[in-house]
Amino acid sequence: MVQTKKDIAVVGSGLVGSLLAIYLRRIGHKVTVFDRRPDIRLVSFSGRSINLAMSNRGWKTLREVGIEEQIKEIAIPLYRRALHVKDKPMYYQEYGKDGEAIWSISRGVLNRKMIDLAEAEGVVFRFNEKVWDVDLPGARLFTGESEKSEWTAYNFDLIFGCDGAFSRIRHKMQRRSRFDYSQDFIDVGYKELTIPPTEKGTHKLDKNSFHIWPRGNFMFIAMPNLDGSFTCTLFLPFEGEVSFENIQTKNQAQQFFETHFPSVIDEIENLTEDFFKNPTSALVTMKCYPWTYWNKVALVGDAAHAVVPFFGQGMNAGFEDIYVLNELMHKHGDDWEAIFKNYQESRKPNADAIAELSYRNFIEMSSKTADPRFLLQKQIEKWFAGKHPELWIPAYSRVTFSDQPYAEALAIGDMQESIMKAVMQLPDIENRWDSEEVESFILQQLSEVKEHTIIS
Repeated sequence: MVQTKKDIAVVGSGLVGSLLAIYLRRIGHKVTVFDRRPDIRLVSFSGRSINLAMSNRGWKTLREVGIEEQIKEIAIPLYRRALHVKDKPMYYQEYGKDGEAIWSISRGVLNRKMIDLAEAEGVVFRFNEKVWDVDLPGARLFTGESEKSEWTAYNFDLIFGCDGAFSRIRHKMQRRSRFDYSQDFIDVGYKELTIPPTEKGTHKLDKNSFHIWPRGNFMFIAMPNLDGSFTCTLFLPFEGEVSFENIQTKNQAQQFFETHFPSVIDEIENLTEDFFKNPTSALVTMKCYPWTYWNKVALVGDAAHAVVPFFGQGMNAGFEDIYVLNELMHKHGDDWEAIFKNYQESRKPNADAIAELSYRNFIEMSSKTADPRFLLQKQIEKWFAGKHPELWIPAYSRVTFSDQPYAEALAIGDMQESIMKAVMQLPDIENRWDSEEVESFILQQLSEVKEHTIIS
């Protein structure tokens, strides 16, 4: 269904805002993107970002507008986890079936590329222009240098808030009656660090793996970049015995890395330099509802549903918002009431589900990946899924390598986890995990679940 051309504002020039602008231009709308920050293409990298993990949902959304292959040129496929468990040899966990991978992309590199692509479509960007107020019923934006300076008013037909977890657009919506809002900070912060390339410009670690150093309530990760470097992230409690507050000097930082991450001993000088140069940032889960107002304003991406980064789905979930919006725009044409109503009702349950899954994956990555019982459980799941792919898809694969709704992936994952808990209680499971008896037990458990038919 064809839409009448609208004059649309997108607030936020990040990944979701830039991609949404491309979609809106393809439909034929006039699009202006506002951002309080300078053009990211003209500034040096800030050292405050976790590398992105593009997976199925993200690629699907990029493919729809024909830019998937251009983005793959700046990404590196990761086929496995590389686990650096203390006092044990490094080992690998394959992510999925042969050829299935998540893709490591620098946030800054991708954002610059997306802005270039949006400008090529005719999108107008207004950088260094902060939105101070929004007239929601009138779809008007007011921008200026400061809250007390003279403001400029802009009139639009529609406004999309893509301005992140601390969205100015959402802040205005929060002041309306019956607006639900919550934010939950975890007590773990993060700091970006770097492992540089070799003198020849190659990677010092396997470049097709997502490297994880699990250490219980904290961890260190590394994801590859095209230039041979690794963007690393240290997740560490803000306070406590082992925490950011207890690392105040270079010697303390060196001792910390030597004690907990001895396999990166040769990189300690670089890591300690970054440790004090780069900021320590917080991690928040943000939920709200409704996501739309007066059929004039809608929230997309982190502005509607910020999640912690431990499932690598923040960007992918935001891109999936756009995919769903695009389907609804083509289905309902100029009926923006139907578009916005269906958008928020379909996406809200899935946003809540990926928030829960993301937090759970932090526990898995930091603690359970070093647990032999957990590794055995994953081995059994993979073995059974290989024999019965029509009955069992691991939760990680449902989220990462399919476009099944997050809410369904969470529900089915919970059901499968309950079955696996029973399996792990079977006598001598360590020695007969791949036996016919175990296979029959799982099949029987599945048959007793009323909803098992949705697994296929």
